Amino acid sequence: MDFARARSFMVDGQLRPNQVQDPRILSAFGDLPREAFLPADLAPRAYADADVPLPGGRALMQPMVMARLFQIAEIRRGDRTLLLGAGCGYGAAVLAAMGANVTALESDAALYNLAQGGLARCLPEASIRLMREDPAHPPPGLGPFDVIVIEGGVPAIPRPIETLLAEGGRLVALVTTGGPPARAILVRHIGGSFTPRTAFEAHAAPLPAFQPKPSFVF
Repeated sequence: MDFARARSFMVDGQLRPNQVQDPRILSAFGDLPREAFLPADLAPRAYADADVPLPGGRALMQPMVMARLFQIAEIRRGDRTLLLGAGCGYGAAVLAAMGANVTALESDAALYNLAQGGLARCLPEASIRLMREDPAHPPPGLGPFDVIVIEGGVPAIPRPIETLLAEGGRLVALVTTGGPPARAILVRHIGGSFTPRTAFEAHAAPLPAFQPKPSFVF
């Protein structure tokens, strides 16, 4: 498979026609080998216009949805950025390629190892701080952050995570309650208040760490 050609088609056939205009996003998606973050048997699906299934019931987000989510976050070079649910590491790599200083949390051992391998091949180790931690409960001492990205569908945005935003910070997530489809939500922290707005609708694979725990019924 000609991955370089597929990558170019992804940018020109999926991202540009769907309102992705930030040149740093287009450059990162065009330069980073998405297939390098996937198991070998899934590499041929790297540039499909759809989620790519990952081990443990997870998914690598559809390119267009990820790109639009990053675009509404208005990421600037040097932004302190927290990525929750890093999965295979591709989203963290895109953010770092855009110039963000990235802290990425992933709790699944197989995905954490997959992300380590992809990041080591594609970016300098110092670009990203990858931590094996519960993305729904970041460890104490992190933050504040200019940008927080939740990479996957969540029923709601937990307030403790919103409070990790610096003043003027932005949080983006795909909220599944009331869907499908999910709603891409942008939350801004301004003057001590957290103000959400819906930016677009999209499919979102659920991020298990944020889902309600099953309860016993008697």
